[in-house]
Amino acid sequence: MSGAGRTSRSLGRDSNLGYWLGDAADAFPDRVALIDLSRSVPREVTYAELDERMDRVANLLSDAGIGTGDRFALSIGNRFEFVEILFGGMRCGAVPVPLNFKLSEESLAYIVRDAACRAAFVETAATERSAAVVERSGIERRWDVGGDGRRRERGGAGWVDYEGALAESSARFDPPALGAGYPAFQPYTSGSTGRPKGVVLSHEGQLWWVRCLRKYWPADPGDRALVAVPLYHKNAMAGAIKPLLQAGASVVVLPGFSPAPFLRALSEYRCTQVGAVPAVFAMALDHVDLIAELDFSALRKVTLGSAPVQPELMYAVERAFDVEVSESYGLTEGGPVMIGPAPGGRRAPKGSCGAAWPEGEIKLVRDGSEDPECGELWVRNPGVTTGYHNLPEVNAARIRDGWLATGDLFFRDGDGFYYFRGRTDDMFNSGGENIYPKEVEDLLLSHPDVLDAVVVPVPHALKGAVPAAAVRLGSEASVTAESLKRYTLERGPAYAHPRRIVLLEEIPLTGVGKVDRAAILDALGHAEENAE
Repeated sequence: MSGAGRTSRSLGRDSNLGYWLGDAADAFPDRVALIDLSRSVPREVTYAELDERMDRVANLLSDAGIGTGDRFALSIGNRFEFVEILFGGMRCGAVPVPLNFKLSEESLAYIVRDAACRAAFVETAATERSAAVVERSGIERRWDVGGDGRRRERGGAGWVDYEGALAESSARFDPPALGAGYPAFQPYTSGSTGRPKGVVLSHEGQLWWVRCLRKYWPADPGDRALVAVPLYHKNAMAGAIKPLLQAGASVVVLPGFSPAPFLRALSEYRCTQVGAVPAVFAMALDHVDLIAELDFSALRKVTLGSAPVQPELMYAVERAFDVEVSESYGLTEGGPVMIGPAPGGRRAPKGSCGAAWPEGEIKLVRDGSEDPECGELWVRNPGVTTGYHNLPEVNAARIRDGWLATGDLFFRDGDGFYYFRGRTDDMFNSGGENIYPKEVEDLLLSHPDVLDAVVVPVPHALKGAVPAAAVRLGSEASVTAESLKRYTLERGPAYAHPRRIVLLEEIPLTGVGKVDRAAILDALGHAEENAE
């Protein structure tokens, strides 16, 4: 589609998040937007093709009777179709519900039922669990993405080949006008502390956030980012897809993370920036010989976030890649980003995720009152969730007068830089002392042999709970679990030292790259049994 056909854009497009890359599609129709590495031959998608296919998705849904306010499930791996379906569905006013397909069948079934999904796009060959849930849910409108009809051949009735259906739908779509606060999409939290919660995010709120990026931290059309974390997670969307594609830049999409392919793609495709959870680079740094062999001269920026970032890891990445490394902070329901690079180009100190954004409001709350230095982060901006789906009691507890209580604890220094200190629900009491796991983790990481550490509470007969830790050591490490205990006792408060330490080859992670605390508790339990 040429830019000439879209010079007069309707109000429906201007207020619809599905058209956030419209200006780039007009200006750079033949430029490559996405490079999909999920198939044997890399698939390059231009801005014109992506824009047209999004319109086809909108028509496909509309023709199937799916329209304004209807939810549809989206369970697709890291491939370009995820992007076109997510935003193409928004164009017709439908509300995508991206699924973390690594969740249990019980959790997936709950999400599909809670959202009342009326349609589904599923990569059935790669997300069998989601496909089974969708089939049992009774959803009639369902498309098999990338499957070439194979789901039907295996006995899954009712599936339609997505690519074939898309080719038959119209390439032009005129979107409906959407009112203020209208839902754009509905991601679900991971459910680590209970059932997943549906986070309703509005078109106008998310467009506000995209415009802030363009206004204060614009990407350059020559930029190229690499994405290896799941596309259903905000780290990929907020860190690469949205900011780069609105600027006419390009994004390379890996089907998943594995250290060697990640490093090779970063080098081969001359990526200028990459964002990831800390675990990605913690594992990549183990491949010292490969890093020395490859050319990373195009790389200018590495951003780590979506989990606590240790300064030691940032220094190690800077040394290995000779590149600027920064820490980011965001919350799906909170903007998603409200702390970032400081105005005026001031560099954030190591350990800080930045300063308050120029627009929106943030404050720290401690014991019910605002505190200038430390407390729970509260945020208020147009991008904050309009509410948790079907959870009025949670809305009443966490959203007050437009302020969202994030549940995240921060410290603010005298220069206005913020430092993440942990979750309010991570803090635990041990014999009358409040313990913040991140502080104990930082102490363990100060040992030269320790590459990664996670601290969790375990039950104790007298104190109620005490700290325990899972630790990953360097390949040349000689330290033992017992000597690490002594190390923490000598350098920190006695009540906070880990009573039990298990040494692991890898720290277990969830589907979105965050620490799997349940698996760590299981490993600590096995270690105790073996010791006995």
